[in-house]
Amino acid sequence: MAAPGPILGLETSCDETAAAVISADGRILSNEIFSQSIHADYGGVVPELASREHAGRLPGIAERAQTTAGIGWDDLAGIAVTAGPGLVGCLLVGVAFARAIARLREIPLIPINHIEAHAHTPAMAANDIEYPYLVLIASGGHSSLVLVERPGQFRSLGETRDDAAGEALDKIGKLLGLSYPAGPEIDRAGEHGNPNAIAFPRARFDDQGFDFSFSGVKTAAALDYRARDFNDNTGISRPDWIASFEAAIVDALLGNLTRAAEAMDIHTVSVAGGVARNRRLRRQLERWAETNNRRAILPAPDLCTDNAAMIAAVGLYRWTPFDDARANIDAVPNWRLGTPLPITP
Repeated sequence: MAAPGPILGLETSCDETAAAVISADGRILSNEIFSQSIHADYGGVVPELASREHAGRLPGIAERAQTTAGIGWDDLAGIAVTAGPGLVGCLLVGVAFARAIARLREIPLIPINHIEAHAHTPAMAANDIEYPYLVLIASGGHSSLVLVERPGQFRSLGETRDDAAGEALDKIGKLLGLSYPAGPEIDRAGEHGNPNAIAFPRARFDDQGFDFSFSGVKTAAALDYRARDFNDNTGISRPDWIASFEAAIVDALLGNLTRAAEAMDIHTVSVAGGVARNRRLRRQLERWAETNNRRAILPAPDLCTDNAAMIAAVGLYRWTPFDDARANIDAVPNWRLGTPLPITP
């Protein structure tokens, strides 16, 4: 059932505090994102600090999203909120805020799966998208390959068995002395390096499935970096080293995406999540699509990072009329794609 009016979306699954408003016809009226910088000193997200930042920032950001959209609380047809997966303390901030607003205003509360929202992003970027399509979701917490058969119907084809791609980038970035989050820093630092200077490993599994693994390349890169002297006349520079590591991550991600597209004869492919902003990944996917007569959809960078516009957009087609019982949702940090969210009695 489609929503009869605008939806407010809230996102607090990790270290972005975000709110957005989507109109009933799917237009993004506002998309406010506050990226927490407090974690830079620690080289990674500190869950308790992230939760506190969300609690302090979310009310103001929700108000700003509505002001930018030119609407008020009385105009909303519903409120969509990330209920999982993510960091439990962070999720609880968004869920508690959304529950309170839904009960106070008596508007539908729509729990959204964070991975489903990322998987829907290509449809937001291209109104004429062809179903089914394949989307690679890569971020600091997730590396997933999802087949989107139609809006709201998904099939998970592969997930990471250990570290996520963004997590591996951040950990090696910390070793390199780069600021957090390290993904954009590695993108810039390796732009003019030689990606073939060092043959870092790319994980493949005997079952020939579409799962990912980045712990091996992360460990190999850390050992190599600690043992390497960039002044030893081997001709390998720091930009070469960074580009080679970045290429190993990108090759592993795109390798599964392109193999799945060929095996399943899927015409449309896309990427989402924070790592999808990486320029090497985007260039290589475009090049592969052109060579293989496929269509590659590359969402704008602000739709790749954790944002609330994608949450509100899924809320449009997940909308149902107000039900007081549905306002009793909980945060589910390990909520798997395609499974129902438990409702508290």
